[in-house]
Amino acid sequence: MEKLSVRRFLLLVLLGSLLYTHCGVQEKWHTASFFFFDTLCEVTLYTSQGHFLSAQEDIHRIFTDIDTYFSPTAEGYSSQAVMALFRKAYTLHQASNGAFDITVAPLSSLWGFLDGNHLVPESGLIKKTLGLIGMDKIRDQETFLDLPEGMSLDWGGIAKGYGIDLAARTLKESGITKGFINAGGDLYCWGKNPSRTSWKIGIKHPRKEGFIGVLEIHDLGAATAGDYQRFFIQDGIRYHHIFNPKTGYPARGKQSVTVVGPEALLCDALSTALFVSLHPETILEKYPDYGAMIVDSDGTLSILGKEYLFSVY
Repeated sequence: MEKLSVRRFLLLVLLGSLLYTHCGVQEKWHTASFFFFDTLCEVTLYTSQGHFLSAQEDIHRIFTDIDTYFSPTAEGYSSQAVMALFRKAYTLHQASNGAFDITVAPLSSLWGFLDGNHLVPESGLIKKTLGLIGMDKIRDQETFLDLPEGMSLDWGGIAKGYGIDLAARTLKESGITKGFINAGGDLYCWGKNPSRTSWKIGIKHPRKEGFIGVLEIHDLGAATAGDYQRFFIQDGIRYHHIFNPKTGYPARGKQSVTVVGPEALLCDALSTALFVSLHPETILEKYPDYGAMIVDSDGTLSILGKEYLFSVY
């Protein structure tokens, strides 16, 4: 009788273990959405329910840190995160001959993109504000950044990509082998999608509904800079938020630039640099693992750099 009770107990333990394994550890696709960086963020991961919950906590922690250190209202330039990202940004600044520049924040403020009160400033004010622009004016003091009085930083062209890379690396290191993180169009995907093929990424048409084409990628990042994302129109002219740091005016000649490559951070920053630069091909020559889809101001699509699978619509 006692042996029978022991056997029943062991059987119940085994059944309970199997039930727990089936309900809590079985891997499947999970999706969640949340709001960071003033935009909608989405994550799709193939993992267990418990792992998915911990993955969301990791993403929230990382994105909260990015918001804390790099939002438009962030102050203080002495954290390790700020120092690390500044040095990456400065490398991009040099490689792009100044086209990528995080010191354009005073221009964003002058044109009303920070408070929403858009206006075309007088040329004299733009010229005066240009005195505050230029990453070479910042002194890297090893443990903190020394900025000239009146200068402020705009991390918008690099911080999201940085956060996505950190999140993706953390999730992959935790054992998640398939996933997709999208933060307002800046993204990274790894492994295969739920259909067991490469991830299909639609590239938005900058002037009408729909897409200019679809990328098919995996284990890669992508980011788009476009004049349709934040803009206002005055006297029939479109003024957008991507500034040429040398003129003080919104960059001209392009409607959108999408960059694809191994790191979301570089995709993010390069999309801005290529949008601003008059010679984007010379920048991409320095980044052979990255490719770009550029829509010029007349709507012409061109593909530069490394070619990835892209179907034009």
